[in-house]
Amino acid sequence: MTDAAALPGQPRGAVVTGPATERAVNVLAPNASPMTLDGTNTWILSEPDSPLAVVVDPGPLDEGHLRRVIDTAESLGKRVALTLLTHGHPDHAEGAGRFAELTGTAVRALDPALRLGDEGLSAGRAIEVGGLELRVVPTPGHTADSLSFHLPADRAVLTGDTVLGRGTTMVAHPDGRLGDYLDSLRRLRSLTVDDGVHTVLPGHGPVLEDAQGAVEYYLAHRATRLAQVETAVENGHRTAAEVVAHVYADVDRSLWPAAELSVRAQLEYLSEHGLI
Repeated sequence: MTDAAALPGQPRGAVVTGPATERAVNVLAPNASPMTLDGTNTWILSEPDSPLAVVVDPGPLDEGHLRRVIDTAESLGKRVALTLLTHGHPDHAEGAGRFAELTGTAVRALDPALRLGDEGLSAGRAIEVGGLELRVVPTPGHTADSLSFHLPADRAVLTGDTVLGRGTTMVAHPDGRLGDYLDSLRRLRSLTVDDGVHTVLPGHGPVLEDAQGAVEYYLAHRATRLAQVETAVENGHRTAAEVVAHVYADVDRSLWPAAELSVRAQLEYLSEHGLI
């Protein structure tokens, strides 16, 4: 058995529904798959003594899950007052419209098409609900509309799919771009260095206790993969599918379609920088 403390980011352990930090409670959606790991983490955030809560990523359009989120909040003495989205992929956002109906809340997101209500989300903006403070951190790359949310009081960051609790994420080309993603990882690293963030509350997988270690691992992993893709092209593997078969040979084949999106993003990045 591998010691969790030795793994990148020091994952906490099993993914469970329940408290993760003083202000964050997870409700795990029943949509486990190779792409979503254990399922989507829906986060309920609130100050301990406040009757109001914020929900981040209601998850898939699953009535049972959406009602469990509300029931969990109510069991804690909370009323959901606002819904936020880290990005628009269905496993995070498909249930947002129905959740808004059930809770009477606005839905705020970077992408105007996902919003319900007048307000969106912009870089550096502070959100306050019932004394809870969240800061919007732009983290494009996985998708163009990806955001993270800094929870200063818990020295934590909610990363959506930008940093996962296990493994690494894809760059969903053409919407996602590798250059943007690398900049986003560096932005998250700055949060760990300059703002003392030590906990990652991811969109999938377990909580990470070592935020800086996780981000450093992601940056190193991306550099390694980029070098492997560059070498594969130099050796005659020209198409994204050929590169995936060569570079990702040790990865479960069910994940190859996602890997191909990342490879396309890497090929674009290498081409833009005159490396292939």
